[in-house]
Amino acid sequence: MEDHGATTQTTEVPKKEGGFPPFDTTTFPSQFFWLAVTFVFLFVMMWRVAGPKINAAITGRRGTINGAIAEAGKAREQAEAAQAAYENALAAARTRANALAEDTRTKLNAEIAKAKAEADARAHDAMAAADVRIAGTRESAKTAVTAASRDAAIAIVERLTGDKVSAEDAAKALGN
Repeated sequence: MEDHGATTQTTEVPKKEGGFPPFDTTTFPSQFFWLAVTFVFLFVMMWRVAGPKINAAITGRRGTINGAIAEAGKAREQAEAAQAAYENALAAARTRANALAEDTRTKLNAEIAKAKAEADARAHDAMAAADVRIAGTRESAKTAVTAASRDAAIAIVERLTGDKVSAEDAAKALGN
């Protein structure tokens, strides 16, 4: 085995003095300078470019929202007006229906009263005609009873006494 010499190479990075560069105190002034320059640049960019765009977006959105709220308010007013018109129409229809019902009730009551009066008049006429017929029947029955009693009296006298009595004498005797 051959010795090729000793190697002193390593894979390690040689160490620098000072440590982590942002914490190196010798570079603080330049770091503060660039921090200030970057901050001012970003602030100006936000103020001049992004700020107006954000403000325009917020203003546009606010305008859209306010427009939608105004439209909703108009639609609400229209709906309330339509509701009031519907309720008014419904109340008018109820009033008209009640008036028609009352008118119909009045007409029906008048027709019923008229029909009742006509029926009462027909019944009265029928009763009067019946009374006339009854009176006529009563008179004819009275006449028939009187004639029958006269004939019976004549027959009874003839049978008991054997004498023949005239119809006028029998009527006088009966008190007719």
